This record gives sequence, C-alpha cells and structure tokens, in this order.
Amino acid sequence: MQKQAISRSKSLVPVEIIQNKIFLIRGYKVMLDEDLANLYGVSTHRLNEQVKRNTSRFPEDFMFQLTIQEHKVLISQIAISKKGRGGRRYLPYVFTEQGVAMLSSVLNSERAVQVNIQIMRVFVRLKELMLSHKDLARKIEDLERKYTEHDKQFVFVFEAIRRLLQEKPASPEGGEKSTDYKRTKVGFIVDP
Repeated sequence: MQKQAISRSKSLVPVEIIQNKIFLIRGYKVMLDEDLANLYGVSTHRLNEQVKRNTSRFPEDFMFQLTIQEHKVLISQIAISKKGRGGRRYLPYVFTEQGVAMLSSVLNSERAVQVNIQIMRVFVRLKELMLSHKDLARKIEDLERKYTEHDKQFVFVFEAIRRLLQEKPASPEGGEKSTDYKRTKVGFIVDP
C-alpha cells in the first residue's frame, strides 16, 4: 500500500520537461504529437493511429494539424527533423489541453494515464501563473496611478514595465496569435 502511494507521488517526467514541450500556437497552449508520444512511451505513428480511430473525440479545438508556416517556425525554434532527412513525411498534429486529456482515453497504458495526470497538473500550474501575471499587472497599474501623479519620472518606468507585461499581438488575419514574432531590443541606447 505504501509503495503504491510512493510510486504515484514520484513523477515519471520532470515538470520542466513537460513545460518546455508546451507551445503557444493560434492562441492555444499545445503539445506536439511527437513530444506526447515520447512522454507516453509510444511511437508517434501509434499515437496518431489511435487518434484517427477515435476522430469523434478530437474536434478542432482539441487537436489540429500545423500549417507549413507554423511548422517552419517550430523547426527554427526546436529540433524537428526536416523532410528528406529521415524525419516526418507530413505536418505534425498538436493537441490542446483538452486534447491531451482526451488522449488518456484512447491510450490505455498505465504510463499514459500517469504521464497524462502530470501534464494536466502542468497546464493547471501555467493557468495559475497567468492569473498571477494579471494580478501583477493590476497592482502595477495601481502603483502607476499613485506615483505618476506626484513624480513624472516614473512615467518612463511604468511604460517600460507595461510593454514587458503585454501579451504578444494577434495577427491581423483571422484574429489568431502569430507564432512568428519580431524581437525588440531591450535596454538603453547611450549616445557617444
């Protein structure tokens, strides 16, 4: 009885590994089919095969296939094999939080169930972080109102903080968030 409780408290996969496998695509937090298959201890082909056998369980807001552009962005960000080098022959599928939860019902292994529980806990933790981020933004706004009335020098500080807290802009077409962001320089420019 005690061994069972200990084994359940031990995580099969470190939280940091799961967090690093969550991406923001089209405004959704998603995980790649290949990453999920590795975590579950099955092949990507087997995972996708089970999903195809149960398509009614995976509507578009649970799972979708990446576009060519989204895939290119991911290739540049992480190590995904390029076509023709022994890698994938089709665009990968990604699963939202609800899709990942649904995967445990089509993959009936004990490891899949335990890893799925861990993944769900990471998604919950990310939501909590996002909520605390919003609370932080609200507190900064309160401080801004308080201090900018008395000292105009704080205006620049609060403007910089506000820019750091802003979410990435949505793309103009389709209202979806883009995965291809331009990087802005951070810091001060010193004139010689």
